[in-house]
Amino acid sequence: MKILVVDDEPDVRILFEQRFRREIRSGEFGFSFAYSGEEALTFLRDHPSEVVLILSDINMPGMSGLELLRHVKSDPLPPPPPRVMMLTAYGDEATHQQALQLGADDFLTKPVDFAALRTKLHAIETA
Repeated sequence: MKILVVDDEPDVRILFEQRFRREIRSGEFGFSFAYSGEEALTFLRDHPSEVVLILSDINMPGMSGLELLRHVKSDPLPPPPPRVMMLTAYGDEATHQQALQLGADDFLTKPVDFAALRTKLHAIETA
């Protein structure tokens, strides 16, 4: 399963590659990384139908994760439309509701509970 992680923190790449080392090695999960909403949209346009899931931070400079979500859910991207899971350091209810109203499939708070994320990714993969 191809996953696009969108976060303006460069350390996120190292963290994901360490935490999912076994799944990456086995080919179960493949991760690509974008460091802004704009970069994520470019990646999606350049790699149509590859990405199954987007994991996006909400608070980023430039295009926020919520703006990215709005684009992903409204732009005519090639099918299948990617699932979007939002990540944020702020677990406030208003942000959660806004993400869900824009079409987010799930919502996780930072610091990421990688055991819970792994379970969710396996559930998506087998769905």
